[in-house]
Amino acid sequence: MKPAVIEFKNFSFQYQAQSEPTLKNINLTIYQGEKVLIVGPSGSGKSTLGQCLNGIIPNIHQGQMSGEFLIQGQPAYHLSVYDKSTLVSTVLQDTDGQFIGLSVAEDLAFALENDLVAQADMKASVSKWASRLELTSLLSHRPQDLSGGQKQRVSLAGVLIDESPILLFDEPLANLDPKSGQDTIDLIDQLHGENQTILIIEHRLEDVLYRSVDRIVLIEDGKIHFNGHPDELLKTTLLKQAGIREPLYVTTLRQLGYAVDEAEHLSNLVRLDLSDVQFDNSEKLTHSSEKKEPLLALSDIRFGYGEKEVLKGLHLDIGHGEMIAIVGKNGAGKSTLAKALCKFIETQGTYLWKNQAIKGDSTKERAERIGYVLQNPNQMISETMIFDEVALGLRLRGVAESEIEVRVHEALKTCGLYEFRKWPISALSFGQKKRVTIAAILVLNPEVILLDEPTAGQDQRNYTEIMEFLASLHQKGHTIIMITHDMQLMLDYAERAIVLVDGEIVADRAPVEILTDSDLLARANLKDTSIFALANHLGVNPLHLTEFYKKGKGVSHA
Repeated sequence: MKPAVIEFKNFSFQYQAQSEPTLKNINLTIYQGEKVLIVGPSGSGKSTLGQCLNGIIPNIHQGQMSGEFLIQGQPAYHLSVYDKSTLVSTVLQDTDGQFIGLSVAEDLAFALENDLVAQADMKASVSKWASRLELTSLLSHRPQDLSGGQKQRVSLAGVLIDESPILLFDEPLANLDPKSGQDTIDLIDQLHGENQTILIIEHRLEDVLYRSVDRIVLIEDGKIHFNGHPDELLKTTLLKQAGIREPLYVTTLRQLGYAVDEAEHLSNLVRLDLSDVQFDNSEKLTHSSEKKEPLLALSDIRFGYGEKEVLKGLHLDIGHGEMIAIVGKNGAGKSTLAKALCKFIETQGTYLWKNQAIKGDSTKERAERIGYVLQNPNQMISETMIFDEVALGLRLRGVAESEIEVRVHEALKTCGLYEFRKWPISALSFGQKKRVTIAAILVLNPEVILLDEPTAGQDQRNYTEIMEFLASLHQKGHTIIMITHDMQLMLDYAERAIVLVDGEIVADRAPVEILTDSDLLARANLKDTSIFALANHLGVNPLHLTEFYKKGKGVSHA
């Protein structure tokens, strides 16, 4: 049997500012060379467990600990961050908080510089890892100037280069387009094949299971509720009870009446025996093509950073009350388009709002039309307390405090934050901060709500609450535009998908049509959902199976 490299024995931890433990009697052993996925709803304690592993606790966040925590058989709780870093390398969820160097090359070399590696060996290692993560052309760029997915790969390379025996990934897929996410899972799998011990904390269960894992640990309310093989977990309803999204093909098989609880190899769709599954493939598909009243029209929109043209003559019409997903690979221009819509940048081209020219809008005037929720919540937050952050926009507009309290509380309830209304923002997780920024925009009730990755880092329960709220606004006539890498979100909630590739719109269709165009998916670094893989396994039309799934889920927003 392989030796234990990480051991928690009756381990509990309570933050100084809290009245009860976040981790409660954790008993968990990780063996050398294992790949273990840690899942759980927001606030379950999984990130706290990760911070114990890398030394953030107790060196930065203090609290009371009981029990034992060992790495390679030695007490590890009180080790310094530096000593822990020689044992555990961490890819943080918040990539901006991980950058050190002024350039990508400097950032990759930082750990080696601290270890006094010879310059020739340092350059060779930087070149090696830049090549493996497709960063060679970006080595001279500032990390802060990169797209979200590019930042994620830089932070990944920056820890892999040090080659510590244990790798901890905290939401490694959060900012990556679907294909880049697959490539990251492939890379992690390759590292695992080199006998690396790997722990992954991630909400996107289906995407991680693109390659096998040895074990899944499910944490809820600070306790371990499951610790075993993925097949055994997927047979149960524990994921649903914990608010974690199970793979789409498993949900669809349940709808089809398949005995999921008796299945073998459930985590590997290709190996499933589906010979007894029956599906009616003859029903005629109908898609609504109702034309919406024009709201916003963009013509020949162009913009570049220096000599690099990022938006290349975009033409886009947005109808009143539409729910639109904007998708595409990292660096395609999605976030730049959002900045153009909100007047954060000056572009060439024409902007019409209800047939009236609005290119001359000030940023404040544009904000009265379009509320924008940024991808990185740290770039939006300016207040110390949660209530004050959500109330800020109303206070700047002179709204009465009595009305502010009602509207802020309503927004916080919608975003699952009401119980934290008196908390400081610094005490929140990255995902919780994200929900604060969404609440701060929703409370203003703009006609168009533009969200950059609205559900990144959210568990299924919070994902559903946020999306159902956005869907309810849509049904009341609001226009919702979502920039997303989540293909299920696009499928479930958008009625229309805009695909960007290298600054150009290459497709404008119904989501299900996007997901069945293999050439388009490859071109835009997207991927189909596992419903399409299931349809191929069953030999049925994926469009029919997708409609069956959406009806079974009660999805009618699109």
